[in-house]
Amino acid sequence: MWNISNQDRANVLVQALPYIQKMSGKTIVVKYGGNAMISPELKDAVMSDIVLLQLVGINVVLVHGGGPEISGMLNKIGKESRFINGLRVTDEETIDIVQMVLAGKVNKSLVQLLEQHSGKAIGLCGLDGRMIMAEKKASGIDLGFVGEITEIHTEVIENATKNGYVPIISTVAGGYNGAVYNINADLAAARIAAELKAAKLILMTDIRGLLRNKDDENTLIPVVNVSEVPSLKREGIISGGMIPKIDCCVEAVRRGVKRAHIIDGRIPHSILIEMFSDEGIGTMFY
Repeated sequence: MWNISNQDRANVLVQALPYIQKMSGKTIVVKYGGNAMISPELKDAVMSDIVLLQLVGINVVLVHGGGPEISGMLNKIGKESRFINGLRVTDEETIDIVQMVLAGKVNKSLVQLLEQHSGKAIGLCGLDGRMIMAEKKASGIDLGFVGEITEIHTEVIENATKNGYVPIISTVAGGYNGAVYNINADLAAARIAAELKAAKLILMTDIRGLLRNKDDENTLIPVVNVSEVPSLKREGIISGGMIPKIDCCVEAVRRGVKRAHIIDGRIPHSILIEMFSDEGIGTMFY
């Protein structure tokens, strides 16, 4: 336990109070991934954060990926993982593994972990209640069962939050012809946040946020207006793997989400720091 005085503890709570009052009754969508999903210490911190947010009246929707677990299972059956432009090539055998690992093993282990931290959780996937509908992603190269979101239906999510549950969502989607599609979890989180009219979208990553110099973590850009994004891309400040993450934040904000945040999931309790402090953490898009 942190070695701080009772007075300091009281001060922390008092400083958090305005944020709690402002956010109570609102919905936030957290995209959970990266090292925060692998390290036991960080997993515990994330679950504690979510339970606390739930207790103070904030509706939390957790959207998760599971790329390393999918690759691990494919490896076990002797199948090589292939990626093109960061997207997993998903043939018929691979989509079966994706559905089994994401909607099964990963999803239910997160439900169990949140319950162990005295939270109330329900595991869902994009197939439940036609939550995420998709069609085959149009691309010059055939990626197989990689989907492009066409519709989001949030009734099943809203029913869960109304009844005091944290919906934990894996991003496999249904097709109109009965097919199942693999969906990028960042994109799914952004679209779900928009449909829920969420107050915040939080993407947990393994970097500080948007850096002016990608090799220097001290060059963090704390706040970005979405109108500045095209010029930041031209300058090369937004490049590589950050482009799709930031595009998700921009899409969420343009679709009505008040704030989108890219935060460092390697820092314990990064969600609470973002939600309940003046400084926040990472980069905020508005």
